[in-house]
Amino acid sequence: MAPQDIVNIASAFRIAKNFGIPDVRLVNPEIFDAWRIEGIAHNTADLVARAEHFTSLEAALHDCVFAAVLTGRERAAKRRIVRPREAASELVARGAAGPVAIVAGREDSGLTNEELDRCQLLVTISTDPVHPSLNLAQAIAIMAHELWVARGGDAVPFKPPRHTAEPATAGLLESLFTDWERALWAIDFFKTRRSEAVMRGLREIVYRGELDGREASLLRAMGIEVVRYLERQGIAVPPRTRAESE
Repeated sequence: MAPQDIVNIASAFRIAKNFGIPDVRLVNPEIFDAWRIEGIAHNTADLVARAEHFTSLEAALHDCVFAAVLTGRERAAKRRIVRPREAASELVARGAAGPVAIVAGREDSGLTNEELDRCQLLVTISTDPVHPSLNLAQAIAIMAHELWVARGGDAVPFKPPRHTAEPATAGLLESLFTDWERALWAIDFFKTRRSEAVMRGLREIVYRGELDGREASLLRAMGIEVVRYLERQGIAVPPRTRAESE
């Protein structure tokens, strides 16, 4: 409702794009420049082109069956006030019957009581009472995220890794341990330590890591390179293991 800052307007479009909100309606924005908005909120051209403009909140909500309004001010009138998570669940449920809306007011003064009367539900985001005021775009982002989660957004799987590999085989792991034991002897790591106990500890670390084949090969290559580096520097390298040196 009558947003004043083009950065907030652009942010609202970006947030809508991020969280699957299909339409943005603007009521008397003080400034609207599609080119600048798209420059601030990348990849929102389709949403900006679809945006509808209205001269009143009543007109913007004409086809909505339910509207939840973001407000941080306490009201003297008895109104139903909830947190974003509860509001999101209700918006999803009400959305089965028709269009629903999240309403946000002016940056400096919010919404008038008459404008609030157009909305069935008041939503207040909990903040530190010492500094309760939220930026308009921040408030929209919190509400939009809760709505996305309520619609099952967290069920979207994480992007799979670019490269996959089979689990490391026992043979590969044994080669890894052998090469690292030689590397540790080469840098005189063991000194007075019992090499068997150290290597047993290394095994446990590797086992807990549940390395795949690529990871195990990389770790093994590090141990091999320690020895090769010493050899390139002309430093004598002992046999592969202590047992082989005896």
